[in-house]
Amino acid sequence: MTGEDHRRRRGADEEGDPSSKGLLDDLPETGRGSGSGSGAAPPSSGRRPAQQRPNPFTTPEDRRHGGGGGPRSGRSEQPNVIPFRGGGHERAGDERTAEPAQARHEQPGESREADEGGEMGEGERSTARQGAAPEPEPSRRPQPERWARRLSELAKPTAPGQTGSSPRETEPTHGGRHEPDPESAPGPRETAEPAAEPVPYRTPGNRPEHEPAHARADERADAPRTRARPAPMAPQYPPPSRTAPSAPVAPPTRSTGGSAAPGPDPADGASTGGAAPPPAHDARASSGAAPGPPTPSEDESPVNAHAAASFPEHSDDPADQSGGDHRSRAGDQPREPEEPAHAAEPGEHAYADAEREAVYRAIRERRDVRMGFRADPIPDPVLRRVLDAAHRAPSVGYSQPWDFILVQDEDVRDRVQKLVQEQREAYARALPGARARAFSGLKVEAILDTPVNIVVTVDPTRGGRHTLGRHSQPQTASYSTALAVENLWLAARSEGLGVGWVSFFEERELAQSLDLPPHLEVVAYLCVGYVEDFPPEPELAMGGWARGRPLHWAVHRDHYGRRGLPGEKATSLLEETIAAIGPLNQRAVNEAEERQAAMTKPPGSLGVLEEVSVRLSGLVGECPPPIPEPAAVAIFAGDHGVHAQGVSGWPQDVTAQMVHNFLADGAVVNAFAEQVGAEVTIVDVGVAADLPTVPGLLPRKIARGTADFTRGPAMSRTQVDYAVEAGIEVARDLVSAGNRCLVTGDMGIANTTPSAALISAFTGTDPADVTGRGTGVDDAMLEHKIDVVRRGLAANADAVDPADPVGVLAAVGGLEHAALSGFILGAAALRVPVLLDGVIAGAAALAAAAMEPLCLNACFAGHRSTEPGHAAVLSHIGLRPLVDLEMRLGEGSGALLALPILQGSVRALRNVATFDSAGVSERG
Repeated sequence: MTGEDHRRRRGADEEGDPSSKGLLDDLPETGRGSGSGSGAAPPSSGRRPAQQRPNPFTTPEDRRHGGGGGPRSGRSEQPNVIPFRGGGHERAGDERTAEPAQARHEQPGESREADEGGEMGEGERSTARQGAAPEPEPSRRPQPERWARRLSELAKPTAPGQTGSSPRETEPTHGGRHEPDPESAPGPRETAEPAAEPVPYRTPGNRPEHEPAHARADERADAPRTRARPAPMAPQYPPPSRTAPSAPVAPPTRSTGGSAAPGPDPADGASTGGAAPPPAHDARASSGAAPGPPTPSEDESPVNAHAAASFPEHSDDPADQSGGDHRSRAGDQPREPEEPAHAAEPGEHAYADAEREAVYRAIRERRDVRMGFRADPIPDPVLRRVLDAAHRAPSVGYSQPWDFILVQDEDVRDRVQKLVQEQREAYARALPGARARAFSGLKVEAILDTPVNIVVTVDPTRGGRHTLGRHSQPQTASYSTALAVENLWLAARSEGLGVGWVSFFEERELAQSLDLPPHLEVVAYLCVGYVEDFPPEPELAMGGWARGRPLHWAVHRDHYGRRGLPGEKATSLLEETIAAIGPLNQRAVNEAEERQAAMTKPPGSLGVLEEVSVRLSGLVGECPPPIPEPAAVAIFAGDHGVHAQGVSGWPQDVTAQMVHNFLADGAVVNAFAEQVGAEVTIVDVGVAADLPTVPGLLPRKIARGTADFTRGPAMSRTQVDYAVEAGIEVARDLVSAGNRCLVTGDMGIANTTPSAALISAFTGTDPADVTGRGTGVDDAMLEHKIDVVRRGLAANADAVDPADPVGVLAAVGGLEHAALSGFILGAAALRVPVLLDGVIAGAAALAAAAMEPLCLNACFAGHRSTEPGHAAVLSHIGLRPLVDLEMRLGEGSGALLALPILQGSVRALRNVATFDSAGVSERG
């Protein structure tokens, strides 16, 4: 929840910035605060059924209250479809060694071996480049028979009197049967004298500009030259690369070791150990069945004819050149489809156990590596395999918007490293003290330590204006490229290569240093090389910089907020959090008490600090506990409808103005946070005004302030639920970011009035004894404020039940109170200490304790506020303040001053010697 969400929200296109919208469901129009009127919205046109929980951050429209050319026609015999990319469409490598002796039955221009002596097209450039047998690959699983039945329909006549076949395809061989003669099938490096065959029409799309010399020499030596009539210039199906017969393959072998010997080099015929394996007879081709998957145009919808003749997928893929299944020709008479012997069972197409475990192992052991790289070069075949894996990533509209730039030149890498160093230093200067100290020991790049750097770029325009899937989500090009990065990373891990992601650079500066055209954007800069070893856990987690988020935090059921892994009962985030809160670890408590007694000091001489250190040990579960740093203060901001009752001398606009001040580092809380080295995060849960989307401000707006609780409930229960969960999420995210101590902060003009009402409701104290002057009201306004509290409690008497803390918050609380109570519960569930500030945090702690009393084990009172209600809070929950400086500012300022004291209690427990270790005599 701590990352800014820039996603466009539904239903907000004409309503302005939706990030400032909130839930004002169930709030009477007359009950809103004075600040809410500025953002009036159209009246509600309906309500969602009561049993459905609304989205808190996107208010549906019916719940807002106040606040290129057509396809090119082709020849009738050419099916106007886009070839399906999948199994069975494998490309041929050296098809001279794999073609049966009988006449082939392709369409004109379908296969490159028909013109083995002439020029070839660009679409087949890299396959001609190989010139020898490809690197073997495991055999492919056959396609289900339903694909065969569908594909065979494409061979039927497309119009009355038209067969859809070329003249050549209707000329039978071998007695009119389209079957190879087993006796005449050539072996390796053999070619039988073929029948006269057509030569594909040579276009820039089907012949390489520069064919390797060794490939042309092999063709002249091993294959007869043939000449035939030119093929028509029309889209072909299947494309030329999909017609090779399948050939037997052997499983690839690998040697062990940190720098494993590469497999056969697909670009070097010598590395394959000889000629390509002999062809295997394809039973499916001879049986007349049409194997392979269906095409995307079976619904007879028109498709672009240019797309139908698109380049073959992975035309330079050596693995696909080992041969593939024969495709049924357009002129073949389709057989009556046979029913499958049995329906496919679930998991029938799953990998074998060992293969599946290998996939999951690569995922588990993938690491962002920064240290321990070796200088060993990466063999070219290994690097090609890794890049091929990246190039196979899914992409929106099959646009493949990525490019890969291999950076090996030392001068280029040196320039990039200097750019990274400048950004690293700037980032370090912006960090708070504890974070800066931790960052100084981190290695963030290995640009000069690795033999190759790979820059992955995205072209957001690739695929053209009408790229499928990008119309409403143009950002999907970058998402697709991120998938290519992940593929690359996993493939590298399987090859024993470490990968480190570098992001310390200004993107345009890096683009300029790499001579990128302006329309390309850098997505990832990766350092790749062999490593001494892979760390057992992510390096940032091992160094304490961050902690991983468990899976169950990220899994929702049916709608956001309904938690539960598959097979588990769905629950709410609040229920999940409360269930995780437990008692102190008694073993650690006992050890801490024994150590306090053995330290070189009189027993009890550290006063409250001794109790603090013992409780911290029990909370964390070890003695001595880790020092509670880094620390982060979260300032929850919200407005209040009760402000309309004149309980504050400050205008409500000050709430938003102070948020801007926090963001500009101009408030007291910023000064104190810098002093103690804490991070400041502002959370908008209910500010009436619109706020900018900037770093450091988390948009979690539930509503534009609360309603006036003197005229009814301040909030609905749904709003309270969402605010509580927002606080839990903020606690989780701050702890996952590496923080070991959380500090409460608040901002909201008139928030001491609902605080007094909450304290009175939970403690049973008279409002006159818990209502204070807040921001400095005079005696007359104080009396009025007390009366307002009384009237609010009376107006919601039926809902004010301490046994129902959510109901109490909804009746007389504020959005920041609800969020702070969740923040406290979230910290307790993670067994992280939380320093409470003044009266607003105290009121929230009462609500949290009413939900789960054990959460108080994680709470430490930072200071005692001069607000009378705070004394009642501390007495009720049994906490002793660490500081009493007669402060009443809020913001988290008093708690921040207590942070060094909390940390000092742990340092004493960790560092002070015992009588035995120091050789000091104990008192007799």
